[in-house]
Parts: sequence; C-alpha cells; structure tokens
Amino acid sequence: MDVERRMELILREPTEEVITVEELRTLLETKERPVAYDGFEPSGLAHLPFGILRAIKLQDMIEAGCRFKILLADWHAYINRKMGGDLDKIRTVGEYFVEVWRASGIDMGRVDIVWSDDCVRDREYWRLVIEVAKNTTLKRILRAMPIMGRLEGELQDAAQVIYPAMQVADIFYLGCDICQLGLDQRRANILARELGPRIGLWRPVAVHHHMLMGLQGAADHMGFDEDTSIDVAISSKMSKSRPETSIFVHDEREVIEEKIMGAYCPPRVVEGNPILEYCRYIVLRRLPELRIERPAKYGGEVTYRSYAELESDYVAGRLHPLDLKRGVVDALDRIISPIRSHFKKDPHARRLYESVRSYEVTR
Repeated sequence: MDVERRMELILREPTEEVITVEELRTLLETKERPVAYDGFEPSGLAHLPFGILRAIKLQDMIEAGCRFKILLADWHAYINRKMGGDLDKIRTVGEYFVEVWRASGIDMGRVDIVWSDDCVRDREYWRLVIEVAKNTTLKRILRAMPIMGRLEGELQDAAQVIYPAMQVADIFYLGCDICQLGLDQRRANILARELGPRIGLWRPVAVHHHMLMGLQGAADHMGFDEDTSIDVAISSKMSKSRPETSIFVHDEREVIEEKIMGAYCPPRVVEGNPILEYCRYIVLRRLPELRIERPAKYGGEVTYRSYAELESDYVAGRLHPLDLKRGVVDALDRIISPIRSHFKKDPHARRLYESVRSYEVTR
C-alpha cells in the first residue's frame, strides 16, 4: 500500500487533528509498521464512542499498516477511583472491553492488548514516570488533568497528580510512534511531544479523533484555560458516567428510539446537533447509506450516501428533525445489533456483561 493511501486512512474522519501531518508522512515513508496506541480506563458499560467510533478509527489504523497497542489502564482507573477503586472489578471491565471490540468487528489477532498492571511491575516503567515528572512542572501536570476527566479542584488523592506522568511514560514504554487517542487526551500527547527529545527519546505523532457528543447537545466548557473549543468538546462528550447522555451498545431498539427521540435536534441547526454528529461519524462510516422513510406528502423516501448531502437538506429545511431521528434509530439499531447478539449468544461475554452491569459506576 502506498503512502498516500495510508495517509488517507489515518486522516479520514473521525480523525480531527494530526500533530503534525508532515511528521506523520515522514514516519510512514520511513517505517513500514509504526506502532500506534490508545489507552482506556476500564470503567462501566460500552457506549457509542467506545464500542463503535473507536472501532471505526482502529480499523483505519490497522488497514494503514499500523501495529496497534491497546492499553487497558487498570492502574490508571484505580488511581482515578473508577469502579470504586476495586482492582478486581476494574480487571473484569477490561476483559469485557475486549469482548466489545471483538463483537464490533475488530480482528483482535491484529491488536496487542497490554495491561498497565504488567507495566508497573517493571522498574524501567517507573524510571520513565519519574523522568517525565522531573522534567516538567507541577503547574503543567495540573493543566493536564482533563485527560482523566477532572478539574484541579476535583482531585481527591495525591496519587492522582502522578496520572499525567504515567500516561506520558506509557507512550515511551510501549514504544509508540503514534498516539491515536480522543481529542480529550490532547494535553498528555502534547506533553509527550515536548518531553520526548528533552529526555533523550523521540517525539511521537499525535492523531486525535473526534469526541462524540452526548444526547444533550453542546454544553458549556468546563473552565480550562488552554483551548476553549476543546473544553466545550470535553464537557459535551457522551459519557458512560452520565448514562442519560449516552447510547450503549447493549441498548435494545426500543431504548435507542426513546433516547434518540428525546435528544437535542433543532431544525436547520448543525452546530451542537448530536443527531447529525451520529450520522457523520457513525452511520455514514459504518453503513453505505442512510435511508429516511416518510410519507409522500412530506417528500417520500430519501437516501443519503454522503454527509454533505444530508447536512445540505437539513439546513435547507428539506429534512425534518423527526424524520431524521427515525432514520437514525433504524441505522443505529442495525449497527449495534451484532454487538448485542454477541453478548447474548456467547456465554463468556454474557457473564462479563452481567458482572459489569451489576457494578456501580463511579466517576
């Protein structure tokens, strides 16, 4: 596969930002199988961003020839008080995550699963953590707290201060050429790029994908001072810890319909419209078309094969929000159905799901 095609796969949506495109091109020209990674705190049931959007971009990266490492960050989740700080529960959630990716169509034979529990057993890992911490300031670390979904004033334990240093150390410990994470992890990746050459290592390329909006639409930013547009995206994202904003990969059609019908979707408005977002980043990436069925007196059935065409009709008022929502319910049900089916039919997956569902989700 030539470099141009590999670039196209990595850059296409839901990718939103690459730092930098020139560095990415050079990397692909000089390395046949660059190492890319993403990390996840095992916490709660899988929603659309985790179970579908992540899988879409992961497939792009694998197709582009990347060796992809997924870090199941159980110790990070422990530090961040996820699942009540119970490491056994966190481990179960991590195993459940693997089943979600398998059910979403990811070839797990082409992905390396790494647990942070394995990393922390190595003295070299902690040397890297300390090296990172010694080469930055406390103020800089505190500015990176959005990567763990917290404001500085929300810190509960002193251990949480070392979280950003651990995440930066993860990148170098795993030998990552590309940090391919959500835009909410930008601050850690920028810190890694700044510190890499300073501590005698490399500068990783950062490839950030879009953060899918919750059903409530855009929210006010959370008050960080680095980039307000990113702050708004972070505070608006679909979050497992706020189930009222989320569609989960286990939701039955009736539940999906109830949630979508109650979602924010003002007529003719694109900005802050979660239903249009789901069409752009989920539906028209996973399905060849979005079909809208409606009575002839309202225009009859219409089929969209590109997001630009869909947005144009919506802004012009040729497509009513209610008709759009009905089409999205059908599409999401089709996309989620194989995952639901896997967890119903596979006994191991079913046991993991039942366990995770019984846990109280803590933020």
